[in-house]
Amino acid sequence: MADQSSPRPIKAERIAGFGTTVFSVWTRLAQQHNAINLGQGFPNFDPPAFVMEAARQTLEGYQQYAPLGGMPRLRQVLAQQAKKDWGRDVNANTEITVTIGATEGIYATIQALINPGDEVILIEPFYDSYPASITMAGGVPRYVPLRPTEDKGWSLDLDELRALITPKTRMLVLNTPHNPTGKCFTRQELQALADICIEHDLLVLSDEVYDKLVFEGATHIPIATLDGMWERTVTLSSAGKTFSVTGWKIGWAIASPALTDAIQMAHQWIPFCGITPLQLAVAEAIEASQTNGYYDELRQLYQGKRDQLVAILREVGLDPYVPEGTYFVIGNTEKLDFDNDEAACQYLTEHVGVAAIPPSHFYSDEHKHLAKHFLRFAFCKDDETIKQSAERLRAKLTT
Repeated sequence: MADQSSPRPIKAERIAGFGTTVFSVWTRLAQQHNAINLGQGFPNFDPPAFVMEAARQTLEGYQQYAPLGGMPRLRQVLAQQAKKDWGRDVNANTEITVTIGATEGIYATIQALINPGDEVILIEPFYDSYPASITMAGGVPRYVPLRPTEDKGWSLDLDELRALITPKTRMLVLNTPHNPTGKCFTRQELQALADICIEHDLLVLSDEVYDKLVFEGATHIPIATLDGMWERTVTLSSAGKTFSVTGWKIGWAIASPALTDAIQMAHQWIPFCGITPLQLAVAEAIEASQTNGYYDELRQLYQGKRDQLVAILREVGLDPYVPEGTYFVIGNTEKLDFDNDEAACQYLTEHVGVAAIPPSHFYSDEHKHLAKHFLRFAFCKDDETIKQSAERLRAKLTT
């Protein structure tokens, strides 16, 4: 008779250590206290009219499965955009995979390329999907932090990164423009990373979902375009951030034929394919944006929102690090009396009525202390939301 005293665990070991995502936790707290949610990074305004019109048109006649790699129309448009932006001829049939947002692209790439025991270097703070995907593949995350500089920027210690590399190291995960710091890695920084990857034969997963949200004075450079990097880099992006359609979950992975073949071998057993009509709508949106000035308008829109929120944070003593890209800004609570970032976020949510995200959730246990005085705010919100947030922050933090 089976021993009933020690029931078998329900959860598989690979997920037993996972908690609820930080975004769900703090969004729920914001709802409980009727706080304005500047934590989770989703726009609270409608996509552009031409994007919505593209969706309406493509709903007619396209209801069945898309091909494994994605709708040919979208892949062709993505290849054209890569040629325009990167100056590189990308084969739409063998070098592009359409994914369920960039998050599935991350998961599929890691499942396809990481063996149990392989080590993957993550730059902190990180998107929390990265370590989860690595763990699910049996890999081992290794962590190196960005550190704030005296001029309110962010720096990566290359010696610290090199010290992590062992014979088991297989991949570096790069995110530029970087969430949540807003850092855009410079050509010099990218070249240094490329040199390390070439020297140690490392693959690179480059998450570039904010590539169209780069502000004046900064430049986005895909690491795949540097000499020697094309054959070892998977570049991920998506339509969600660019077109304010995070719920559409249309992303893509661009890589050499060998890497693409591996990604598609994993992708076929995860979703197989994405939403057919929305793939076509994204194709129409991207093609239109190459000539209608939308990308410039988008940057101007978000640069204005960034500047509004940065000014507010400075005014109330949450000394901000001005982002070069993305739609996030890190505030600093060092002048306030909080033990850590979670305590600060809880106070803001419950007593000020403005919710942020505690960035310590984007660090390893070893480095969580680095985020002690940080808060992450999202400015992908309409003007009224930012205005109301400003009023609440002023009322509680300047009196």
